[in-house]
Amino acid sequence: MTLMSLAEYKSKYAKPRRKTKRRDSVKVKKEKVVSEGEATLIQHLQAYRIEFEQEFQFNKDRRWRADFYLVGTNILIEVEGGIWSNGRHTRGKGYIADMEKYNSATMLGYSVYRYSTEQVKSGLAIEEIKRLIG
Repeated sequence: MTLMSLAEYKSKYAKPRRKTKRRDSVKVKKEKVVSEGEATLIQHLQAYRIEFEQEFQFNKDRRWRADFYLVGTNILIEVEGGIWSNGRHTRGKGYIADMEKYNSATMLGYSVYRYSTEQVKSGLAIEEIKRLIG
């Protein structure tokens, strides 16, 4: 029986490591995953023929986007997810970032309305939105 060091074994039998990123997976265009609350609100807005834009960039100086912009108004809608599971919106850093984002939208003349997934699913959000736009 011949003894061999770990280095010798690896050089002889181990697969060589790739030193660059795989290109085939990078070329796939990223699509935003829509949350359950956002998907439900899309259905509600479409059912009542309320025109909207998703992922609306309201501040050209920042990459901030609102979940929904109601076309022809200055109304932005945010569906806040993960509020019971210690998600991004309820932890310190994320909460402060959201305040900065919402304050910026307000300074630019937008009204920001925030709803939880539960409020969207219960119909509360669409009822308030219908009242807002008359």
